[in-house]
Amino acid sequence: MHRPLALPSLALATLTLVAGCATTAQPPRLGVASPAPLQQCSELIGAFSFAGARFTAATLEPVGRLVNAGQTVGEHCRVTGRMNERVSPVDGQTYAIGFEMRLPRDWNGRFLYQGNGGTDGNVVTADGGNSLGSGGLLRNALQRGFAVISSDGGHSSAQNPLFGLDPQARRDYGYNAIGTLTPMAKALIQRAYGKAPDRSYIGGTSNGGRQALVAATRYADQFDGVLAQSPGIHLPRASVANLSNVKRWDTVVITREVNGQPDYESALPPAERELVARAVLARCDALDGLSDGLVNDVEACRTAFDPARDLPTCSGARDGSCLSAAQKAVLAAVHAPARNGAGAVVYSGFPFDPGIRHPGWAEWKFRSSVRTARNPVSVGFIFSSPPVADLAMATDTRKSAAFALAFDIDRDGSKIFATSGVYTDKALDFMGTLEAPEFDRLRQRGGKVLVFHGTADPIFSSDHTQAWYRALDAHQQGRAAEFARLFLVPGQGHSRGGPATEQYDGLDALVDWVEHGRAPERIVAGARGAGNPGGANPDVPAGWSPSRTRPLCPWPLLARYTGGDPESAASFACQR
Repeated sequence: MHRPLALPSLALATLTLVAGCATTAQPPRLGVASPAPLQQCSELIGAFSFAGARFTAATLEPVGRLVNAGQTVGEHCRVTGRMNERVSPVDGQTYAIGFEMRLPRDWNGRFLYQGNGGTDGNVVTADGGNSLGSGGLLRNALQRGFAVISSDGGHSSAQNPLFGLDPQARRDYGYNAIGTLTPMAKALIQRAYGKAPDRSYIGGTSNGGRQALVAATRYADQFDGVLAQSPGIHLPRASVANLSNVKRWDTVVITREVNGQPDYESALPPAERELVARAVLARCDALDGLSDGLVNDVEACRTAFDPARDLPTCSGARDGSCLSAAQKAVLAAVHAPARNGAGAVVYSGFPFDPGIRHPGWAEWKFRSSVRTARNPVSVGFIFSSPPVADLAMATDTRKSAAFALAFDIDRDGSKIFATSGVYTDKALDFMGTLEAPEFDRLRQRGGKVLVFHGTADPIFSSDHTQAWYRALDAHQQGRAAEFARLFLVPGQGHSRGGPATEQYDGLDALVDWVEHGRAPERIVAGARGAGNPGGANPDVPAGWSPSRTRPLCPWPLLARYTGGDPESAASFACQR
């Protein structure tokens, strides 16, 4: 038997990773961006050059070429290209950082770096829309006049996930694509408009949210505002935690394969998740003053709901009306912090939330861990040093499922903290340590950070993000809210969806704070019910008004019902 390796532990009470306190002098006020018209587009190919960049096209896109939420996007210039093309000495693959920029005819003087998602590999439309999370902005950044860039993170989809064999591709994915593209993008804006951007922002969801926070620490001089949605803070730890639970789910599955593919959802199928959701609501829904299908008081729910006590135990076969004793034990374990063999916490636990009923919860807890191989191959090829030797695991879901089932948090999980041979960076180094003191530079120059996280997120825990914010606040001597605020979104799953009011405008709130000094005291969020121009959320319960609104409150405040229309945000106050 191997001995448990003591992985570096998270102090979850404060997440105090580095000692010391920040200087808390009032940060400066940054100025308001001023607009300018586009001066050139197709001419940029011949008129502009930048070290390491190869531009492949510059075309003027007409009004209506893009449409968002039923509204046309205005005329803009689309520029594509690649940076830092090279042949890897490790795997012989050709790599480059692919990008797309969209420069609006009527520019508002602002630049937005649009974060990626997952393991990247695709250059998505640079419009600052769905990739920023929040249920899809009804007016995306490009419509508002931002110049926007998106990238593939330094590798193609065909190279996913085996780009992790190349150490530089790992760095590009983790942080270097942002540092490489941002100076080029600002220089291109200068050429296209005759002036540099007055204000620069970065935003994204999931891995893109992590990228935004990494930019706040590594490139604080390049960005004024940071918008992080459902961020993968300490993402390799989260992936290890999810894999460590596969053995638990395996003990209560009924069916291990569907159409020849591994499937663990029978460990807790939809009917049983609905049972859990109803039990959570029964104990926790009214804690904020109103029974409305949302659990706003997450902290009180921790003690109000107990799966062992509050879920019916099956006396016979499982039929959707009860859980077996073994299932209840597994459910409690997968919501608890992930620990190594020595008892040290590797990753935070998850709050119980009625959002467990929504399909995205199962997607991350089951299919991404086994069938789609997202977590196994991310840990095996991108975050582990050295990478897994069996390259066939990248395409063979049976092999990735076997890896997940055999995963040992000590033996295999320790590799995200290791270096080996050419892999000289630990996973948490190139993916971002995000320690509290690293945010000092952004604060000192007047930058602002907004973070949003759904309490039903099944892969990146809102508890973990709360722990990160507590550490930031402790380092800032209780004054983190002067430059950084966290908003929890009850019921929301990963990035979007779930029984939640999850359509809100974090970008507008961030610009208002950065450029006008108006810190967001509450942000109104709506339910994407039937008829929503940005697309309906199928997880909105039938009993809700399709236009329900709720205030999102800066943590640790929460929305409490104060009387009035139960479907209106005006009937709630942000209180402790």
